[in-house]
Amino acid sequence: MELREYFKIVKKRWLLIVLVTLASTLISAIVSYFVIKPTYKADISVIIGSSPSKDEANKQNYNDVLMYQKMVKSYSEIVKTRIVAEDVIQSLNLNITANELINMVSVAPKGDTEFITITVKSKDQAKAREIANQYAKSLKKVSAEIRKVDNVQLLDEAVLPTAPDSPKPLLNMAIAFFLGLMISIGIIFLIEYLDNTVKTQEDMEKMFEIPVIGSIPLVEREK
Repeated sequence: MELREYFKIVKKRWLLIVLVTLASTLISAIVSYFVIKPTYKADISVIIGSSPSKDEANKQNYNDVLMYQKMVKSYSEIVKTRIVAEDVIQSLNLNITANELINMVSVAPKGDTEFITITVKSKDQAKAREIANQYAKSLKKVSAEIRKVDNVQLLDEAVLPTAPDSPKPLLNMAIAFFLGLMISIGIIFLIEYLDNTVKTQEDMEKMFEIPVIGSIPLVEREK
């Protein structure tokens, strides 16, 4: 019986559910496509470890690999330092502070490998790629000055991002659709809970817990 009553409530106020759900989805679409400025992401990978000669490469053992993998964590922290950020700013003549640049950058090791991926996010596609490439060069330069050894090897350069990383309009609209649906259903059940008026014979029987013998219809007087 409860499920049947819930269905009746939803059926009675279906228009409110549709309007709220469509409104939330439409607002999400407008904000995602026309309000939020797209952010682009550029990635560049570097390998941590000195370039061994052919003979040294043959002599490398498992402990050497583990050592370089541990070094990856140290160099990941160096990427986020002010000294590296300031070198990037100076090299590219950027008109931002070191903290603002650091907030644009994230760094992540690639699993158990010796690779570090540096990711730069910017509203400008070209600037994202330019900063990512320079970050790898500045990391190589600064780490060599600090550690007195060049353990950063540059690989391929970052490529120009072709599609924005955010926002994701379709995902945002899907989330807004389900949120609007849940909120609208919650609203109609709240309205029904707060509505204590008697409208039907079933309402009378439920309120007084006695059967209704009969009802008097409302008849309009003729003029």
